[in-house]
Amino acid sequence: MNLDIKEYIEKEFYYLHQHPELSYREFKTTERLRQDLVDNGIEILPYNLETGLVGSIGSGDKTVAIRADIDALPILEEAVVPYKSLYDGVMHACGHDSHAAIILGAALLLKQQEALLKGKVRVIFQPAEEAPGGARKIIEAGVLDKVSAIFGIHSAPIYDVGTLGITGGPTHAAVEKFELLFEGNGTHAAHPNLGKDTVLIASHFITAVQSIVSREIDPIDSAVVSVTHIQAGNTWNVIPQSAFLEGTIRTYTRESRILAKQRFEELAKGIASTFGIKVSLKWTVELPATFNDYKLEQLARTTALEEGFIVEDAPRSLGGEDFSLYQEKIPGFFVLIGTGKTFPNHNPKFRISPEALYPAAKYVATLVRNYLES
Repeated sequence: MNLDIKEYIEKEFYYLHQHPELSYREFKTTERLRQDLVDNGIEILPYNLETGLVGSIGSGDKTVAIRADIDALPILEEAVVPYKSLYDGVMHACGHDSHAAIILGAALLLKQQEALLKGKVRVIFQPAEEAPGGARKIIEAGVLDKVSAIFGIHSAPIYDVGTLGITGGPTHAAVEKFELLFEGNGTHAAHPNLGKDTVLIASHFITAVQSIVSREIDPIDSAVVSVTHIQAGNTWNVIPQSAFLEGTIRTYTRESRILAKQRFEELAKGIASTFGIKVSLKWTVELPATFNDYKLEQLARTTALEEGFIVEDAPRSLGGEDFSLYQEKIPGFFVLIGTGKTFPNHNPKFRISPEALYPAAKYVATLVRNYLES
């Protein structure tokens, strides 16, 4: 069968966009992609994954992986497109539908070239990047065993179609999510001396942690400490028993990451001790920085020019990406794909130009082939 891959992956993109699924709930998405691989003769590897799947193409000792994330976000879509989400309050607002379509297209192209491949390709459709941490499920299943390198992509509404963002070194920040609970003694608001005011104590802490970035991190480095959620009390005349805080720390370097977390913990314990109350702290998300392998950078750039793309240095972002978990294990490279200038990722009006899909698929397929031949 002479498959029109461009038409095929655009059709799959429309389907995926209309049927978005949240992290760890990508059951229909997984089955759709499974059927795509089966229909086109691509082997599915029997890894123990509840959602997500892995295909295999080629043969030989050298193995490279390509990865797409497949989950959506809890956002009500406002983009004006004929293939709008059919599910209220769920939307592919980060472009993971395009990632899946692009990597599927690369897989179909590589399958057509299978006899010429100088090794094997693992095609990873990963769940729950937005959770984040779905990459851990892939790693724990053993998918990276005997894989020598991995490539990933991300939609970039800062670029026109035909432009790629490529940069070696750190590209996305390390991500920590914290949950903090101060536990004092509640009392009547008219008699604060009879209790321990957790609102006051939490306020001291929120002010103090800003000194981590402003006074302790190297000014040349980039870091953020943000308290984004505060919950304390439920009425006007009661000093609450406890105060709950959550938020995030973002850093680029290992040194800054260690220092920021250490000082955060010390400030929490120190302020609690000063006011004579208890504090508990949980790190519920811990992701390292995304670090693009410098040796793979030249290959990514050369291949981009070979495929006729404009190449720009990708901007660094304090946003996180669990692709970094793969890069802790093996060399990896993450490329930004220009998908048309529009609203930013995670915006309800975000949209992808379908014209970006096939050229990106060709790029990934050529990149993989060049890597296996290098």
